[in-house]
Amino acid sequence: MLLKVEDLNVYYGQIHAVKDVSFSLAPSEIVAVVGSNGAGKSSTIKALCGLVKPRDGKIFLAENDITGVRSERIVRAGIGYVPEGRRVFPQMSVLENLMIGAYTRRDKSTLAHELETIYGYFPILAQRRDQLAAGLSGGEQQMLALGRALMTRPRLLVLDEPSLGLAPMIVKQVFALLQRLNREEGLAILLVEQNAYAALRIAHYGIVLETGTVRLHGKAADIVKDPEVQALYLGGNDDTEEAKR
Repeated sequence: MLLKVEDLNVYYGQIHAVKDVSFSLAPSEIVAVVGSNGAGKSSTIKALCGLVKPRDGKIFLAENDITGVRSERIVRAGIGYVPEGRRVFPQMSVLENLMIGAYTRRDKSTLAHELETIYGYFPILAQRRDQLAAGLSGGEQQMLALGRALMTRPRLLVLDEPSLGLAPMIVKQVFALLQRLNREEGLAILLVEQNAYAALRIAHYGIVLETGTVRLHGKAADIVKDPEVQALYLGGNDDTEEAKR
Protein backbone atom coordinates (compact mmCIF):
# COMPACT_ATOMS: atom_id res chain seq x y z
CA MET A 1 0.00 0.00 0.00
CA LEU A 2 1.12 3.53 -0.74
CA LEU A 3 -0.92 5.09 2.07
CA LYS A 4 -2.33 3.47 5.19
CA VAL A 5 -4.34 5.28 7.85
CA GLU A 6 -5.08 3.44 11.10
CA ASP A 7 -7.60 4.59 13.74
CA LEU A 8 -7.02 8.29 13.11
CA ASN A 9 -8.45 10.72 15.67
CA VAL A 10 -8.35 14.51 15.34
CA TYR A 11 -9.55 16.97 17.95
CA TYR A 12 -9.99 20.74 17.97
CA GLY A 13 -10.09 21.46 21.66
CA GLN A 14 -13.01 19.37 22.93
CA ILE A 15 -14.44 18.83 19.45
CA HIS A 16 -13.78 15.30 18.20
CA ALA A 17 -13.63 15.94 14.43
CA VAL A 18 -12.24 12.61 13.19
CA LYS A 19 -13.10 9.39 15.03
CA ASP A 20 -11.11 6.20 14.47
CA VAL A 21 -10.92 6.64 10.69
CA SER A 22 -9.02 3.88 8.85
CA PHE A 23 -8.45 3.38 5.13
CA SER A 24 -5.71 2.61 2.62
CA LEU A 25 -4.74 3.67 -0.88
CA ALA A 26 -2.74 1.64 -3.39
CA PRO A 27 -0.28 3.03 -5.95
CA SER A 28 -2.01 4.43 -9.07
CA GLU A 29 -5.39 4.41 -7.30
CA ILE A 30 -7.94 7.22 -6.97
CA VAL A 31 -9.77 7.24 -3.64
CA ALA A 32 -12.65 9.66 -3.06
CA VAL A 33 -13.64 10.75 0.45
CA VAL A 34 -17.13 12.23 0.39
CA GLY A 35 -19.63 13.54 2.90
CA SER A 36 -21.47 16.66 3.96
CA ASN A 37 -19.99 19.74 5.63
CA GLY A 38 -18.60 18.88 9.04
CA ALA A 39 -18.14 15.19 8.20
CA GLY A 40 -14.40 15.33 8.97
CA LYS A 41 -13.14 15.16 5.38
CA SER A 42 -10.81 18.14 5.44
CA SER A 43 -9.59 17.38 8.95
CA THR A 44 -8.60 13.90 7.82
CA ILE A 45 -6.42 15.08 4.97
CA LYS A 46 -4.97 17.98 6.96
CA ALA A 47 -3.71 15.36 9.39
CA LEU A 48 -2.19 13.42 6.49
CA CYS A 49 -0.45 16.55 5.21
CA GLY A 50 0.93 17.65 8.58
CA LEU A 51 -1.37 20.68 8.91
CA VAL A 52 -3.05 19.39 12.08
CA LYS A 53 -1.63 16.93 14.58
CA PRO A 54 -3.77 13.86 15.30
CA ARG A 55 -4.53 12.99 18.92
CA ASP A 56 -3.84 9.35 18.13
CA GLY A 57 -3.76 6.84 15.31
CA LYS A 58 -1.11 6.14 12.68
CA ILE A 59 -0.39 7.33 9.13
CA PHE A 60 2.03 5.43 6.90
CA LEU A 61 3.33 6.48 3.49
CA ALA A 62 5.00 3.53 1.73
CA GLU A 63 5.41 1.88 5.15
CA ASN A 64 7.13 4.95 6.64
CA ASP A 65 5.40 6.39 9.71
CA ILE A 66 4.59 10.05 8.96
CA THR A 67 2.18 10.59 11.85
CA GLY A 68 2.55 14.13 13.18
CA VAL A 69 5.47 14.91 10.87
CA ARG A 70 5.88 18.54 9.80
CA SER A 71 4.28 19.46 6.47
CA GLU A 72 7.59 20.28 4.76
CA ARG A 73 8.91 16.78 5.47
CA ILE A 74 5.65 15.27 4.24
CA VAL A 75 6.04 17.13 0.94
CA ARG A 76 9.58 15.78 0.66
CA ALA A 77 8.24 12.29 1.39
CA GLY A 78 6.01 12.51 -1.67
CA ILE A 79 2.61 14.01 -0.83
CA GLY A 80 1.46 16.96 -2.93
CA TYR A 81 -1.40 19.01 -1.48
CA VAL A 82 -3.98 21.16 -3.26
CA PRO A 83 -5.79 23.12 -0.54
CA GLU A 84 -9.41 24.15 -0.43
CA GLY A 85 -9.89 27.51 -2.12
CA ARG A 86 -6.73 27.15 -4.26
CA ARG A 87 -4.64 29.61 -2.16
CA VAL A 88 -2.40 30.72 -4.97
CA PHE A 89 -0.16 33.74 -4.38
CA PRO A 90 -2.13 36.50 -6.13
CA GLN A 91 0.67 39.07 -6.52
CA MET A 92 3.07 36.55 -8.01
CA SER A 93 3.11 35.36 -11.61
CA VAL A 94 1.90 31.98 -12.79
CA LEU A 95 5.51 30.87 -13.27
CA GLU A 96 6.53 32.09 -9.82
CA ASN A 97 3.62 30.20 -8.26
CA LEU A 98 4.67 27.03 -10.04
CA MET A 99 8.28 27.41 -8.96
CA ILE A 100 7.18 27.73 -5.33
CA GLY A 101 5.98 24.15 -5.68
CA ALA A 102 9.60 23.12 -6.20
CA TYR A 103 10.99 24.85 -3.12
CA THR A 104 11.62 21.57 -1.28
CA ARG A 105 13.33 19.97 -4.27
CA ARG A 106 17.03 19.30 -3.84
CA ASP A 107 17.52 18.30 -7.48
CA LYS A 108 16.69 21.31 -9.67
CA SER A 109 18.12 19.90 -12.91
CA THR A 110 14.80 18.68 -14.31
CA LEU A 111 12.64 21.69 -13.44
CA ALA A 112 12.53 23.10 -16.96
CA HIS A 113 11.38 19.76 -18.36
CA GLU A 114 8.73 19.39 -15.65
CA LEU A 115 7.44 22.90 -16.29
CA GLU A 116 6.92 22.01 -19.93
CA THR A 117 5.12 18.81 -18.90
CA ILE A 118 2.78 20.81 -16.67
CA TYR A 119 2.19 23.34 -19.46
CA GLY A 120 1.27 20.37 -21.63
CA TYR A 121 -1.47 19.42 -19.19
CA PHE A 122 -2.53 23.04 -18.59
CA PRO A 123 -1.93 25.01 -21.84
CA ILE A 124 -3.65 28.10 -20.44
CA LEU A 125 -0.90 28.36 -17.81
CA ALA A 126 1.74 28.41 -20.53
CA GLN A 127 -0.10 31.25 -22.24
CA ARG A 128 -0.29 33.19 -19.00
CA ARG A 129 3.01 32.25 -17.37
CA ASP A 130 3.99 35.90 -16.84
CA GLN A 131 0.52 37.05 -15.70
CA LEU A 132 -0.26 37.67 -12.03
CA ALA A 133 -2.28 34.86 -10.46
CA ALA A 134 -4.79 37.45 -9.23
CA GLY A 135 -5.92 37.94 -12.83
CA LEU A 136 -6.79 34.30 -13.42
CA SER A 137 -10.31 32.92 -13.31
CA GLY A 138 -11.31 30.49 -10.56
CA GLY A 139 -10.82 27.51 -12.85
CA GLU A 140 -7.40 28.77 -13.98
CA GLN A 141 -6.37 29.28 -10.37
CA GLN A 142 -7.40 25.69 -9.61
CA MET A 143 -5.23 24.50 -12.49
CA LEU A 144 -2.38 26.61 -11.13
CA ALA A 145 -2.80 25.08 -7.67
CA LEU A 146 -2.72 21.63 -9.28
CA GLY A 147 0.38 22.48 -11.27
CA ARG A 148 2.11 23.86 -8.18
CA ALA A 149 1.45 20.60 -6.32
CA LEU A 150 2.74 18.57 -9.27
CA MET A 151 6.01 20.51 -9.16
CA THR A 152 6.76 18.71 -5.89
CA ARG A 153 6.91 15.43 -7.91
CA PRO A 154 4.40 13.70 -5.60
CA ARG A 155 3.74 9.99 -5.31
CA LEU A 156 0.33 10.93 -3.90
CA LEU A 157 -1.72 13.98 -4.85
CA VAL A 158 -4.18 15.10 -2.15
CA LEU A 159 -6.95 17.54 -3.07
CA ASP A 160 -9.36 19.30 -0.72
CA GLU A 161 -12.67 20.28 -2.37
CA PRO A 162 -11.26 21.06 -5.85
CA SER A 163 -14.74 21.76 -7.27
CA LEU A 164 -15.54 24.46 -4.69
CA GLY A 165 -16.76 27.67 -6.31
CA LEU A 166 -16.28 26.46 -9.89
CA ALA A 167 -18.85 26.38 -12.69
CA PRO A 168 -20.08 22.87 -13.61
CA MET A 169 -18.24 22.88 -16.97
CA ILE A 170 -14.97 23.80 -15.26
CA VAL A 171 -15.54 21.10 -12.64
CA LYS A 172 -15.79 18.53 -15.43
CA GLN A 173 -12.54 19.79 -16.94
CA VAL A 174 -10.70 19.61 -13.61
CA PHE A 175 -11.90 16.08 -12.90
CA ALA A 176 -11.03 14.99 -16.44
CA LEU A 177 -7.50 16.30 -15.85
CA LEU A 178 -7.26 14.28 -12.64
CA GLN A 179 -8.27 11.16 -14.54
CA ARG A 180 -5.68 11.91 -17.19
CA LEU A 181 -2.92 12.37 -14.60
CA ASN A 182 -3.88 9.08 -13.01
CA ARG A 183 -4.04 7.25 -16.33
CA GLU A 184 -0.95 8.72 -18.02
CA GLU A 185 1.35 9.33 -15.04
CA GLY A 186 0.11 6.57 -12.75
CA LEU A 187 -0.38 9.23 -10.07
CA ALA A 188 -2.21 8.13 -6.93
CA ILE A 189 -4.93 10.60 -5.92
CA LEU A 190 -6.81 11.16 -2.67
CA LEU A 191 -9.79 13.37 -3.43
CA VAL A 192 -11.91 14.98 -0.73
CA GLU A 193 -15.15 16.32 -2.15
CA GLN A 194 -18.61 17.48 -1.15
CA ASN A 195 -19.65 16.93 -4.78
CA ALA A 196 -20.05 13.19 -4.20
CA TYR A 197 -21.08 12.15 -7.69
CA ALA A 198 -18.28 13.99 -9.49
CA ALA A 199 -15.70 12.46 -7.15
CA LEU A 200 -17.06 8.91 -7.12
CA ARG A 201 -17.45 8.88 -10.89
CA ILE A 202 -13.66 9.08 -11.40
CA ALA A 203 -12.56 7.14 -8.30
CA HIS A 204 -11.68 3.48 -7.95
CA TYR A 205 -12.60 3.38 -4.27
CA GLY A 206 -14.90 5.49 -2.14
CA ILE A 207 -15.23 6.38 1.53
CA VAL A 208 -18.31 8.09 2.99
CA LEU A 209 -17.68 10.04 6.18
CA GLU A 210 -20.43 11.13 8.52
CA THR A 211 -19.82 13.14 11.71
CA GLY A 212 -16.18 12.08 11.74
CA THR A 213 -16.66 8.34 11.24
CA VAL A 214 -16.55 6.03 8.23
CA ARG A 215 -20.18 5.33 7.35
CA LEU A 216 -19.54 3.33 4.17
CA HIS A 217 -16.58 2.24 2.07
CA GLY A 218 -16.04 0.12 -1.02
CA LYS A 219 -15.74 0.30 -4.79
CA ALA A 220 -16.77 3.75 -5.99
CA ALA A 221 -19.03 2.28 -8.68
CA ASP A 222 -20.98 0.43 -5.98
CA ILE A 223 -21.17 3.36 -3.59
CA VAL A 224 -22.58 5.71 -6.22
CA LYS A 225 -25.46 3.26 -6.74
CA ASP A 226 -26.18 2.84 -3.03
CA PRO A 227 -29.74 4.11 -2.30
CA GLU A 228 -28.74 5.74 0.98
CA VAL A 229 -25.81 7.56 -0.62
CA GLN A 230 -28.06 8.72 -3.45
CA ALA A 231 -30.62 10.03 -1.00
CA LEU A 232 -28.13 11.80 1.25
CA TYR A 233 -25.46 13.05 -1.14
CA LEU A 234 -26.71 12.86 -4.72
CA GLY A 235 -30.25 14.14 -4.35
CA GLY A 236 -29.42 17.73 -5.21
CA ASN A 237 -26.93 16.96 -7.94
CA ASP A 238 -27.76 17.51 -11.60
CA ASP A 239 -26.10 14.18 -12.37
CA THR A 240 -28.28 12.14 -10.03
CA GLU A 241 -30.26 10.45 -12.76
CA GLU A 242 -27.07 9.52 -14.60
CA ALA A 243 -25.66 8.08 -11.36
CA LYS A 244 -28.70 5.81 -11.02
CA ARG A 245 -28.18 4.19 -14.40
